[in-house]
Amino acid sequence: MKISIVTPFYNEEDGIKTYFATMIPILESTGMEYEIVAIDDGSKDKTFNILQAKASELKQLKIIKFSRNFGKEIAVTAGIDHAIGDAVIPMDADLQDSPEILPQMIQKWQEGYKVVLAERTSRHDPLLKKITASIFYKIASKIMDIKIPKNVGDFRLLDKAVVAEIRKLRERNRFMRGILSWVGYNTAIVKYERKQRVEGETKYNYKSMTKYAFDGIFSFSAFPIRIITYCGVAISSLSFIYGIIIIISKLFFDIGIPGYASIMSVMLFLGGINFIFIGVIGEYVGRIFNEVKERPLYIVEEIVENVSNNEL
Repeated sequence: MKISIVTPFYNEEDGIKTYFATMIPILESTGMEYEIVAIDDGSKDKTFNILQAKASELKQLKIIKFSRNFGKEIAVTAGIDHAIGDAVIPMDADLQDSPEILPQMIQKWQEGYKVVLAERTSRHDPLLKKITASIFYKIASKIMDIKIPKNVGDFRLLDKAVVAEIRKLRERNRFMRGILSWVGYNTAIVKYERKQRVEGETKYNYKSMTKYAFDGIFSFSAFPIRIITYCGVAISSLSFIYGIIIIISKLFFDIGIPGYASIMSVMLFLGGINFIFIGVIGEYVGRIFNEVKERPLYIVEEIVENVSNNEL
């Protein structure tokens, strides 16, 4: 049995040494065969060169070099595509997803579970990030067509049967937490405390996280576009009732029709609502536009594998 660790690297030159120094002893302790699939997601620093040098001494390392930066979700997809293990474990290069629980995850898999989730019991993140994450999961649980496990990222173990199904899902706007959850299968949970980042700086700012949240909602829920129908019915009903009130007031009580201020307020309100609705529809149309072009998800510039044995 073989384990594949899938890790995207983007400008991670400062943390590569620590990553391998931490990962290798833990993987060796499992007594299982393993490979590490490292995806260089268009790094601008020396990440690829350092990985390439590491591959010359570590035969279990496979490097997938992208032609440019395609983003973490696509990098994880490429790693899953190229992994050959009986189980695949995506995890980040910053080691915040504690590799110490890998033996526990593998044990659960050996017990027969097809998916083993790593659930965070706590996380050393800024307060605002914790709050926004909590809000996202609450919204997602209400409106998404699938159940997204709370406090679970991409860090999880996937049996090869699950991986085979994930490889069939080729949508361009990828929300991997949704995709990994959509396939289902019998699932176990291993809890851990998420640590602080060991080296370097996070590549995820609040703009990126906001885009990520919108990708998740629009990819796995029709609720935003359904709101338009609900609001249309509500506004039409209120307008009808208001119209009746105006007619009754004029005919029976001789009260004048509200003037300029009221009309302008209503027009501005409806105008703003219309722009929001057009934006929601545009999000879905934009995703359809990306899908129908059928461009490849990523471009692999180079694959480095078993460098020390190339001449054999």
